[in-house]
Amino acid sequence: MQNQVPVSQNRPVTGRFAPSPSGRLHLGNLACSLLAWLSAKSQGGRIVLRIEDLDAERCPRVYADLLEQDLAWLGLTWDEGGSTGGAHAPYYQSECGDIYTQSYRKLEQRGLVYPCFCSRSQLHAASAPHTSDGNVIYPGTCRGLTPEEIAEKRKKKAPAYRLMVPDEEITFTDGCMGTHTENLLRDCGDFYLRRADGVFAYQLAVVVDDARMGVTEVVRGADLLSSTARQLYLYRLLGLQPPRFAHCPLLLAADGRRLSKRDGDQSLENLRAKYTAPEIIGKLAYAYGLQPEPAPRTPESLVPDFAWTKVPKQDICLPEGLF
Repeated sequence: MQNQVPVSQNRPVTGRFAPSPSGRLHLGNLACSLLAWLSAKSQGGRIVLRIEDLDAERCPRVYADLLEQDLAWLGLTWDEGGSTGGAHAPYYQSECGDIYTQSYRKLEQRGLVYPCFCSRSQLHAASAPHTSDGNVIYPGTCRGLTPEEIAEKRKKKAPAYRLMVPDEEITFTDGCMGTHTENLLRDCGDFYLRRADGVFAYQLAVVVDDARMGVTEVVRGADLLSSTARQLYLYRLLGLQPPRFAHCPLLLAADGRRLSKRDGDQSLENLRAKYTAPEIIGKLAYAYGLQPEPAPRTPESLVPDFAWTKVPKQDICLPEGLF
């Protein structure tokens, strides 16, 4: 069975920033934020800022505050959210457990959730099915456990909880990458909704939050393209209207490495000491094909130049010496 997800929606455009504050912003985070801002503003839309700190221990509030300061310094302002709150507060995912629980219970009551006792080593065993990018496709090991087996396993270990998925293809049109199809069972597998320590999983949290915040357009890195089919399935199960998606190519270091918060030389903490905000924005706009040279620009000045057709579909290596 194939489900084609409609892409046209007659709703005012609301985009979002959804950073995870486990460290300072780096150029890869910033590139997604810039493209999300430009896409929304070029359509006369607005931006919501949400702090994705589901794992509060990994994401101290001090980094969330610094993220807000960095975005404001760069001119990537938001219309709602962050520490200022608003109609859909709270905007810190670590404060939304009760909200996620309501949706989780709906899925649980439909018999779609089951406990999983598999260890990390079992999941990453050589015999386990993997996607081309190395992610594990869960083989359903714990899906058929009897109540007696579950009770026995609980004596030794607290379980995580997974959502059962059907053998179904989901097709959607991505704003940057074009048409994309995934089979929920073969390409994704039953996926986590809640960790063993009680923390809700990313897939559930972002669906609930984007829906309640009225987000109509999600711009994020291409490394999250494979999450979209799972999230579209959750939107359907929960009776929520999905947003449009645009997955932008990842920004790579000149040697081809993926940028991360461990790359201190590419963090805003260090870049702010070397460049002005317009210089950083202009260099990123050049890397993503939005202008022919790395001249300083403000986000506002780039709005007339923005189009998804200009953005490459393949990952982008930073030219040597650009930053």
